Amino acid sequence: MDLEQAFQLVGEFGLYQKQMVLILVLLQVYMAFQSMLIVIIGAVPEYHIDQVDNTTVYRINRNIICMSLNNKTFMNWFLTKQHAYKVSLAGSLFFAGVLVGNILFGPLSDKIGRKPVFLTSLFFEVFFGYVTAFAPSYEVFALSRLLVGVTNGGMALVCFVLTQEYVGKSYWAMTGTLSNMTFALGIALFGALGYYVRPWRNLATAANCPGVLFLLLCVTLPESPRWLYSRGYTEQAEKVLQYMAVRNGNVNASAKVKLYKCPGSAKTANQGNSGPGLLGLVTHPVLRWRTVVLMYIWYSCSLVYYGLTMNASEDSGNRYLSVSMYGLVELPAYPLCFYFINKQWAGRRKTMAGFLGLAGLSCLCTMLVPVKAGAFFSATSLALLGKLLVSAAFNIVYVYTTELYPTVIRSAGLGVCSMSCRVGGILAPFVPSMKALHTSMPFMVFCLSGISSGCLGLLLPETLNKPVAETLDELSSPAYHRIVEKEV
Repeated sequence: MDLEQAFQLVGEFGLYQKQMVLILVLLQVYMAFQSMLIVIIGAVPEYHIDQVDNTTVYRINRNIICMSLNNKTFMNWFLTKQHAYKVSLAGSLFFAGVLVGNILFGPLSDKIGRKPVFLTSLFFEVFFGYVTAFAPSYEVFALSRLLVGVTNGGMALVCFVLTQEYVGKSYWAMTGTLSNMTFALGIALFGALGYYVRPWRNLATAANCPGVLFLLLCVTLPESPRWLYSRGYTEQAEKVLQYMAVRNGNVNASAKVKLYKCPGSAKTANQGNSGPGLLGLVTHPVLRWRTVVLMYIWYSCSLVYYGLTMNASEDSGNRYLSVSMYGLVELPAYPLCFYFINKQWAGRRKTMAGFLGLAGLSCLCTMLVPVKAGAFFSATSLALLGKLLVSAAFNIVYVYTTELYPTVIRSAGLGVCSMSCRVGGILAPFVPSMKALHTSMPFMVFCLSGISSGCLGLLLPETLNKPVAETLDELSSPAYHRIVEKEV
């Protein structure tokens, strides 16, 4: 039997698979904490400056936070005025690290396996997260954010792939949607956590502590059976599937799991740990143009998504409430996109393009509405609507991309797309500061990015109700294309 038949036999989404996916989905809360940390601790509060003799005293609510004597600063890093750029720099260093992590760990997980890369990345993210909390200087803090980003990029990428590869393909949209929905919930929870835990070191420590628990829970997870099968390790894949069957309560089914060799897996196995890697994305005629289009879509999604989120810290009012609202506003998006992407008349491609285009139009309308308009029709409400729409598009592009790449090169493909995504993340902290040029400039950037990427998304093929290729040879085979045409 092939792999999909084996999943139907042992259970596409049995009890054990639900437990594994639950752990990986809840891990998104920890990843959201790390991604949004700089939004809270990097916000500049209102302060007052008093001059006492030769000493400059900085106060917040009558509390001394910083003193400067003869141009020497004591007690805290006071990143304002000429040093204010360091806050945005720390946020950009995190996303630069995520970019590096995507490049390194995506292809690596295709070569040596999902589990070792995932656990190693998670361990070091927790470690460097504590370095952030106890950093003695800004330089150590900035370096730790870079390293947290590197490990976060590898861990998050493989985590999402595992939520897909542990279950049958018919559940990919659901597990992917749950992962992204939990990330949005994590953003909202982090806003509440920041409200109650004000000292930034305490907040960084509290945000990092859940990682220890998840690291202990993830040690027991098995290797991906899809990766084992695509790499030619048929016997190991059978053992993992048999173990899943037993844990799902299908003891009789475990003895019936017998896989035949995956087409093209012999060639992959002969390549040792090299595999097709990043070179396969460039040399393969089908994947080459898919990757170019997907890279721009991921870049645009990230720029608009994180740009609108970080714009919350630029808004006046309660920044903790703003961050939570920018997380909670995403939640209605996921049931919407889950409904549309499973409809034959909409599918993955049209739904993704539609949400991106509407997000761009929402940002366009934001520029035309006065900031202090009515409560239900204002620039802020339209910005929140744009965040909702781009969140739906971001969720779809994750699921869509995993279906467009064969298993043997899936992490590499996701890694390259995530790399371009992080370019958008690197630029995102600086986009809100473009208000200095014109108040509508940030939303103009978001508008053009959303509409253009939505149009390009229509060039990609539909994947709804179509089989997923396991190897490059299977993707290129006439038999695979005949099956795909029948599924249309």
